[in-house]
Amino acid sequence: MTLEQYIDNINKRYKLGNATEHTFRGDLQQLLESLVPDIRATNEPKRQSCGAPDYILTKKEIPVGFIEAKDIGDKDLEGVKKTGNKEQFDRYKKDLGNIIFTDYIDFYFYRYDVFITKISVGEITEKGIKPLPENFATFTNLMVGFCNHIDQTIKSSQKLAQMMANKARNLGDTIEKALISDVESHENSTLKDQMNGFRQVLIHDITPKGFADVYAQTIAYGLFAARLHDPTLPTFSREEAATLIPKSNPFLRKLFNYIAGPDLDDRIKWIVDDLIQIFLACNVVEILKNYGKSTKMEDPIIHFYETFLSEYDPKLRKARGVWYTPAPVVNFIVRAVDDILKTEFDLPQGLADTSKTRIKVQAQGQNKTIEQEVHKVQILDPATGTGTFLAETIKHIHKKFEGQQGIWSNYVETHLLPRLNGFELLMASYAMAHLKLDLLLTETGYKKTTPPDGHPSKGGEQRLRVYLTNSLEEASSERPNLFMSQWLTEEAAQADVIKRDTPVMCVIGNPPYSGESANKGEWIMSLMEDYKKTRIKRI
Repeated sequence: MTLEQYIDNINKRYKLGNATEHTFRGDLQQLLESLVPDIRATNEPKRQSCGAPDYILTKKEIPVGFIEAKDIGDKDLEGVKKTGNKEQFDRYKKDLGNIIFTDYIDFYFYRYDVFITKISVGEITEKGIKPLPENFATFTNLMVGFCNHIDQTIKSSQKLAQMMANKARNLGDTIEKALISDVESHENSTLKDQMNGFRQVLIHDITPKGFADVYAQTIAYGLFAARLHDPTLPTFSREEAATLIPKSNPFLRKLFNYIAGPDLDDRIKWIVDDLIQIFLACNVVEILKNYGKSTKMEDPIIHFYETFLSEYDPKLRKARGVWYTPAPVVNFIVRAVDDILKTEFDLPQGLADTSKTRIKVQAQGQNKTIEQEVHKVQILDPATGTGTFLAETIKHIHKKFEGQQGIWSNYVETHLLPRLNGFELLMASYAMAHLKLDLLLTETGYKKTTPPDGHPSKGGEQRLRVYLTNSLEEASSERPNLFMSQWLTEEAAQADVIKRDTPVMCVIGNPPYSGESANKGEWIMSLMEDYKKTRIKRI
């Protein structure tokens, strides 16, 4: 379709006198795909209720731009009037980056909340819509440039966190509204199944908004972790991300196999692909190149996480008690535990101790106990967060191997990973903890020496023993079998081994403080009642 044909078509519809903004959508779609043949202009009416724009322009399934269309003659394409449009315009300009606002004849171009230019391809007269052919060539060039725009390179963790937060917030809003719609209409969807599975295994009273928040953050951080391991900077996709999630994080790998697959909900696919576009614009390795160096006072992973949460939802950060424990405090606590092990428990190697003990454990799938040999100094952080205390423990132990780098990798696999445990309730923090520990171990020179069959006892790559689980729930043998709950069940089952059987010697960390905890499961509340009664008797 040429611009002449486009103006002629919309003029005929306009002169009927009963047209709305929806009447011209097919004409604009055909025009855009004719002017830039390698893009697809997709109009998704279902996404309007989720806060999505009218058109998504994609190239090879990756979003490159967005268009919000108003009725012909709309005089507020800059969103300056204090109407319902202004809030929508402001949100789209900030969150969607490369976007056009149009009434089908006037086109306003924006890039990350900055007005670029405007152009008209026609004007309204008494006789209808008159074409402006003198602007056709310029409009075509602008549209080609709009569709071929490559985002500026993101060079700082703060900028990346801010851009990720904008996309994740949009994703969270979309997921929440989709879930509410599915629940109210009794529609089945993979999103609703995942929320129900999450409720049954992890947080039983989580709301659609709460689930949408943790789910959106986890997708964003999962992509971040995948991009960090990506050796091919010019390319990145959902499919590639699924293969790049480390095998040491099995839950996240399973989640991203769904994210990369054909069953991903169409209502969120476009936003996930838009997140991909952000990561294509940055070199995450370069952004975090100083991670783990002893001369660096600020941990960029933590800085990144806190900046993200502050941008995403400061209230959520406060409610979850997500506050960074200062490095000197973490260092002191870890050194203090190491010293107590040496002086009070007669363990000369402290946290690096490799001695073992025998315990009785429940045989898997059987109603009997068996003896098993485990490491004596088992370490657990029950509120791991982003893994700060576990990371400091690794650093502290690694210092004992100065000049002995040749035996470090074997020590890590044989005597460190099997006794370094962490529990975390929030998926995003959990993902960041895995990322931090994986990076740190690489920084220390650790190299996997075993074949990649994924089974430690057979010599495969070990998973990091940081589990997505509720520390304030007791171990259970009964687990549901819903979508996502299958993955969470495996996490919970492995965490249950620690809760039920592992003789944890060192409970280390800093629990989340938020006044009164929102984590009020039946088991922990019953224990709290016993504690209150005991305390009253003592008083």
